[in-house]
Amino acid sequence: MAAEKIYDLAIAGGGLVGGLVAMALRQLRPELSVALIEADGHFGGNHVWSYFESDIDPQHAWLVEPLISHQWDSYDVRFPKYSRTLSTGYRSILSENFDRVIRDKLSNESCITDSNIEKISPNIIRMKNGNILKARTILDARGGGDFSALEYSWQKFAGQLLRLSKPHGLDRPIIMDATVTQMDGYHFIYSLPFSETEIFVEDTYYSNDGDLKASACHKHIERYATEQGWDIVEILRSETGRLPVVYGGDFAAFWAAHNGIEARAGTRAALVHPVTSYSLPTAVRTAIMIAAMPEISQNKLDKSLHEYAAKHWQESKFYHMLCAMMFQASTPDKRYLTLEHTYAKNEGLIERFYAGKTTRLDRAALLFGRPPVPIAKALPIMMKYR
Repeated sequence: MAAEKIYDLAIAGGGLVGGLVAMALRQLRPELSVALIEADGHFGGNHVWSYFESDIDPQHAWLVEPLISHQWDSYDVRFPKYSRTLSTGYRSILSENFDRVIRDKLSNESCITDSNIEKISPNIIRMKNGNILKARTILDARGGGDFSALEYSWQKFAGQLLRLSKPHGLDRPIIMDATVTQMDGYHFIYSLPFSETEIFVEDTYYSNDGDLKASACHKHIERYATEQGWDIVEILRSETGRLPVVYGGDFAAFWAAHNGIEARAGTRAALVHPVTSYSLPTAVRTAIMIAAMPEISQNKLDKSLHEYAAKHWQESKFYHMLCAMMFQASTPDKRYLTLEHTYAKNEGLIERFYAGKTTRLDRAALLFGRPPVPIAKALPIMMKYR
């Protein structure tokens, strides 16, 4: 009778962070047996992930380069006051490419899909179908989590990949077009030109309300396309998303509220960019950190990830302040001013802003000049986060 399989590490959740951890371990620690467990039939869900080239440390670029589906050398932003082209590279990853690369890199034994997790306990993952997987160490990289101890609002969006009857004329992405009518908070359109006649367009909001009406977003996309002179022939894909934009709360209580093991990553550990809520830069750093651990045991992984998440929380205070100003000190129709103010700065500052690496001089520059929110409302928030 064959011995029961016990993995060195089981990763609960085959999304972005779970897949990156598995890939990093495959490359740097091939001696370890790893299980990547996903509820759906494929890894990565239905997503278009994007990031700035400067978000990733050059020595870590090898981890994400195989995943890239589209890339550009620059991008545009549009605000009521100005439009601007920035020379920072921009990259996009399609979830179907993510799934393909994961399966190419990992063994069949490591790729476990169609497995909805019911409960995680030390050394054991129990599936809803009754199957049990055993591992010496477990990482919880599932999305979501209990955010009741935190203060947050939402970034919510609906995107569609459009096939057009003729070329759209864009050479680079438009990361934010905030010249559209402001509604439901900060509203902008995001466009990624995948080919001459294919363009991914996303209707995005920074809103207090997490409710998303995809049908209304699709109408906004259709109207925007018409305004650009684009004739839509076919909708090739659609996606929706809601990301919590966290700007305060009790981190210790948030961590303690989790019902499961301590080793957590991604959104479940609040390891996301505190303004955009994107998880790719921190996911890459998390994956590299785990793969570099001399010993990957449950106790050590619990401790390392808790310390990393707590450090990230402390280092995010300035960003929390900016988000609090946007959501609490601005009226919804004026929230765009915060990003308009930020994008007026130099490119190096903007790159560091998105990479989560703002310096003291950057912070002074972002707060200098006419503030994008009323002084009377800004000062109490600044005092709270000082």
